[in-house]
Amino acid sequence: MTRKYAGQSEISIGTLGHVDHGKTTLVSYLTGEWTDRHSDEIRRGISIRLGYAATTLLKCNSCPEPEAFTTSHLAKEGKCSKCGEELEVLREISFVDSPGHESLMATCLSGASLMDGAILVIAANEPCPMPQTSEHLHALEIVGVKNIIIVQNKIELVSKERAKKHFQQIKNFVKGTSAENAPIVPVSAIFGANTDLLIQMIESVIPTPKRDGDAPPKMFVARSFDINRPGTLPMNMRGGVVGGSIVQGKLSVGDEIEIAPGAKGEKGFKPIKAKVVSLLSGSGNSLQEAYPGGLIGVGTALDPAFTRADRLVGNVVGKVGKMPKIYDKLMLTPILMQRVVGIDSKKEVENLKLNEPMMLVIGTAPTVGIITRLHGDEIELTLKRPIAAEKGQRVAIGRRVENKWRLIGYAEI
Repeated sequence: MTRKYAGQSEISIGTLGHVDHGKTTLVSYLTGEWTDRHSDEIRRGISIRLGYAATTLLKCNSCPEPEAFTTSHLAKEGKCSKCGEELEVLREISFVDSPGHESLMATCLSGASLMDGAILVIAANEPCPMPQTSEHLHALEIVGVKNIIIVQNKIELVSKERAKKHFQQIKNFVKGTSAENAPIVPVSAIFGANTDLLIQMIESVIPTPKRDGDAPPKMFVARSFDINRPGTLPMNMRGGVVGGSIVQGKLSVGDEIEIAPGAKGEKGFKPIKAKVVSLLSGSGNSLQEAYPGGLIGVGTALDPAFTRADRLVGNVVGKVGKMPKIYDKLMLTPILMQRVVGIDSKKEVENLKLNEPMMLVIGTAPTVGIITRLHGDEIELTLKRPIAAEKGQRVAIGRRVENKWRLIGYAEI
């Protein structure tokens, strides 16, 4: 290889789409990691939490394109599997695997806020669009993810003629959306067919964004852990870990950080102050400094009871004194969709009502807000769980339809 891995992923790429369309299988083929790691996910055969996996994109300068493109998992000890030549390291990337199940829309929206680009996976053996395919595309539009690739998966299950008809269904579905000009790559994730072309598309369609290294650090927390095994002696216990993506600035070992809105106490939520004692990339590399791109695990000296079982999901990590404002009430001007997305029927979005509960997702923070005031186009919501956010940040809005939270619109703070 021409150079060593940088130690941290440069970008986070989301995989989205309807349940069982092959998102996790595609990520597994490219990275060698199965992102459904929890017992409930394995038992039920679906993604429930956000999954993460990292790999390094490589290119052979002797083979023709797209056959020249591969990943560190697919390569043989850094050599081209076709000609045996050395491979050029392009960049390390992370995948954020979002659940496709209808009841997990808040988790999908949380993941979309971490993405620099996205792969929308659509199975060729089912009509397009399926309900959550529509919902996930709307989620990407709301969060502002513009660099999109469409994977027409499971082509091994259909004839050439049916695949062509399905391809046209996809074209009709994305017309007029942010994905109208997105490349459509036919793929068999289970056999790896056309994955070289997909890697080539990732390189051309999803560039590494320019980052402002001098901006105050800000990280959205998507996971939090107690990494101590049962029975660990007190003197051997390690502090709690928060995991997520840095969206601006950088974090360094030794930094004094704040986690907001923090933990719930007797007098409501209170921000938590901590010290960064370790940094770990999604690919398992120990870091002294961490930048935007991929999943980062931040080790702290906190009591692990604070961080266990994802208790700090939705928090924002930053430097003390440079944190976003904490809101327990929001005044929003919602932009509502014409129809409810995520259901088969073409149900129109009804007007918002006083005292109606709404699901709000801001960054990785899902919360419920009760409409306490209607004032022209504006609504005031009292939040059941406060959020840390900045002016101009996008808020996804959902309401209860047929006993499930469904995406109906968005607003800006």
